[in-house]
Amino acid sequence: MSCSSSSSGSEDEDEGFDSYRKGGYHAVRVGDSFAGGLYIAQRKLGWGQFSTVWLAYDTRSSKYVALKIQKSAPQFSQAAAHEIEVLSAITEGDPANVKCVVRLVDHFKHAGPNGQHPCMVLEFLGDSLLQLIKYNRYKGLELNRVREICKCILTGLDYLHRELGLIHTDLKLENILLYSTINPTKDPTRSGMTPILARPEGNPNGGATINIIEKKLKQRARRAVARISERRASMGGFAAPPKPSRRLDGIDLRCKVVDFGSACWADKLLAEEIQTRQYRAPEVILQSGYSFPADIWSFACIAFELATGEMMFTPKSGQGFSEDEDHLALMMELLGKMPRKIATSGARSKDYFDRYGDLKRIRRLKYRPLDRFLVDKFNFSDTDALEFAKFLCPLLDFEPDRRPTAQQCLQHPWLNVENLTQDEVKSASSVEKMSVGMTNLQIKVGKR
Repeated sequence: MSCSSSSSGSEDEDEGFDSYRKGGYHAVRVGDSFAGGLYIAQRKLGWGQFSTVWLAYDTRSSKYVALKIQKSAPQFSQAAAHEIEVLSAITEGDPANVKCVVRLVDHFKHAGPNGQHPCMVLEFLGDSLLQLIKYNRYKGLELNRVREICKCILTGLDYLHRELGLIHTDLKLENILLYSTINPTKDPTRSGMTPILARPEGNPNGGATINIIEKKLKQRARRAVARISERRASMGGFAAPPKPSRRLDGIDLRCKVVDFGSACWADKLLAEEIQTRQYRAPEVILQSGYSFPADIWSFACIAFELATGEMMFTPKSGQGFSEDEDHLALMMELLGKMPRKIATSGARSKDYFDRYGDLKRIRRLKYRPLDRFLVDKFNFSDTDALEFAKFLCPLLDFEPDRRPTAQQCLQHPWLNVENLTQDEVKSASSVEKMSVGMTNLQIKVGKR
């Protein structure tokens, strides 16, 4: 879970209070001050594996910020030092604040009973795109809204890749935050919240554990209600046609890329296995080397999810095959057979493919091109499906070097559709229909 500067925080289990020990989290109470009184804790925003994040009031600028307080054990301190290095480069390279990437305001160390905690002060941002999808009841967003969000993400990626040489390595809905909260009352500035400048009277020393049983019961009740709602929503099978949603009217869809805890410089890779499972690129699964195109693959998965409300790939292990092999099979069913030279080029290729480039344990695939999938399952119009597939398919090329760069994606006609005349759109659609028709003839249809 990302909690870089999100207002939404985690809706799952809490961080576990046994983690508030030597080397672990720092217990924070409302009104606690940091950096010699410069930042005052207001409320908890969320938590992650390495840190908790608090809304804080910056007494110097009179603005609200997100205060990320890292666990104190040495490995977490090293991770924080790396993230601070990356965020500093990002912020210094974007003085005008136009690159759609989160900004680092300050950093310092805070001494507490559990050790020295590295702290990062980040600009306060709103809800994640995952929260937006949930708010929209897991329905696809109107395509013009998807375009708006995609332009922001690609602007951020272009800056990271081309100007800084950084690979994010963990792009997903949780790691893209809106500029502001969906609910105005949760935004401290828009809601006119009065900052807390001192610890409230009667706040006991055990502030971290106060009312914990009541809080957990409420969380469980909320989750139970949410599960029932989701189950009812899914009983209808296929999704309803995407319709303009009045729910999103008035919401600022500008967004920023956040969470650089696992980001790396392209010339200094940190890990072999990167990316959250559903957004993982084939070259990462096969261990054939990765670079900027891995982020582009994840971006395409995000764009699909925004437009449909569902993840593009949700692999599961089965009888006789692994989650990785199912993931590769799902990719090929939607995108066509993986070229043999790509399928056999990775350190782990022999685990999944035979020497002919066929999967060893999942033998019969049911191919369905992306545009037909969008029409059949999500009720896209033929034109919308063709145009969207035309934008996405090059980003999902099995050969990483053939994927367009973020800069090239920003120039694509689908993202700039308002600049095209209706005749140009119709012309592009007819050409694409011919092209997709030819592609379909080349694909064998079997049954998985």
